[in-house]
Amino acid sequence: MRYTIGLDNGGTVIKAAIFNEMGEQIAVCNEKVPLLTPMPGFTERNLEALWIANVTVIRKVIEKSRVEPSKIAALGISGHGKGLYLLDKEKKPLYNGIVSTDSRALSYELEFMNNPTIKDKIRECNHQNILACQPVCLLRWLKDRMPKVYQSIGTVLSVKDYIRYRLTGEIFAERTDISGSNLLNLTTGTYDRELLAMFGIEDIYDALPQVKDSADNCGTITKEVATLTGLSENTIVAGGMFDIDACALSLGIIDEEAVCVIAGTWSINEYISKTPTDEIAMNSYYCIPGYYLIEECSPTSAGNLDWILNQFFAKEIELTGGLNGEFYDWLNTTVGLVKIEENEIVFLPFLFGSNESAGMKAALLNLSASSTKGEIAEAIYEGVIFSHKTHIEKLKKAKKDLTCIRLAGGVTKSDIWCRMFADILNVDVYTVSDCETGCFGASIAAGIAVGLFEDYQEAVKKAVSFDKIYKPNPKNVEVFTKKYMCYKKIVENLKNI
Repeated sequence: MRYTIGLDNGGTVIKAAIFNEMGEQIAVCNEKVPLLTPMPGFTERNLEALWIANVTVIRKVIEKSRVEPSKIAALGISGHGKGLYLLDKEKKPLYNGIVSTDSRALSYELEFMNNPTIKDKIRECNHQNILACQPVCLLRWLKDRMPKVYQSIGTVLSVKDYIRYRLTGEIFAERTDISGSNLLNLTTGTYDRELLAMFGIEDIYDALPQVKDSADNCGTITKEVATLTGLSENTIVAGGMFDIDACALSLGIIDEEAVCVIAGTWSINEYISKTPTDEIAMNSYYCIPGYYLIEECSPTSAGNLDWILNQFFAKEIELTGGLNGEFYDWLNTTVGLVKIEENEIVFLPFLFGSNESAGMKAALLNLSASSTKGEIAEAIYEGVIFSHKTHIEKLKKAKKDLTCIRLAGGVTKSDIWCRMFADILNVDVYTVSDCETGCFGASIAAGIAVGLFEDYQEAVKKAVSFDKIYKPNPKNVEVFTKKYMCYKKIVENLKNI
């Protein structure tokens, strides 16, 4: 038996998991990296702290699994898209890593999107909107606001490309990630000086690395890293993929039939197609060659819950021994006791950004002196799904045969939250057997890179299985339909405030 490691660098947590050739998760470990918010709209991480967290989870998961390092055939990495991770001209870390929830460059997003020449060109060649958290906006922000940092840039990377560089010493970009950045021309599949010039960052062209595919061999573990992690020297490292590709792959998305919903830091709602579509805001390359990932997304998902819990549930967290399974069991039980038809609290999940109006903020509405923490938590569960529903309604314009959802992300650890997804979206919801989906998708790419699987189709057939199916409750569907209409009405009325 040989094994693979999937390493997932999400927006909040770093995870490593070991899988066998049948796709069974043997062990998983995680580490949090402190999020730095030096100014409003800034979300950053120290690059050395990020690296140490990755080294730590690899070492811990090997120890926990008791798998001989020599039997670990390869490692694959997934990571949050967008954001910005920079090396200087000496290939040393430059500046903090900028996370995908960062909104400092919002004014550039608005400037570019309000320029018909730029907007139309981007839609024509990339089939994308321009987002504040994309490298194009962040690089322009650095050029104008921190010119010394900008002039020192030697390499532009995504988070997983940075970690792969630290593991192997080899510098590459990876196709799924870079295709969602507006740095790459999606039509030609190459970097485009004219495209960069439209954003005013044409001088960054030489800092853009060679592009590799997800299952490509992108180097091997160095001797130094082997000592730090416990991996065998020369263990192969695959290109890896954007975490939303990894999650979709883990949910068996290998054709155009199903829709994948990922509820994590971001609200990700997606399907794959052999052709891009301008009806949907974001198109990028999928990890399976020949397919595009059609995506509706915003930073409005379960990350909102983490912030609320840390701010207002300190007593309950302490009483249950910390933010662990026992606390979440208590939270889900508490939410389950709330009568949804009587709870009038509405939550707008816009702590990190909005999918309704640029700059729109989060809010709790309809609070009264009798409101309980359970009702507030239940409203947060609802608000997160209502935001997903907003995206899915847009997806339906391009994909009209939406019959089921495959759900991934932290919410799948909560039965009640999964049931609410089924009731609010009014479709069957499938979840996979308990595993870290971001890690699993990355491990599949690693397995293909070393021949454990012939291709993605064989890997999914052999390794992916569904754990539960949640079916809508007609009574709850009726209640939530009315509540969603209320949510949308509140959003419309608050947009201009």
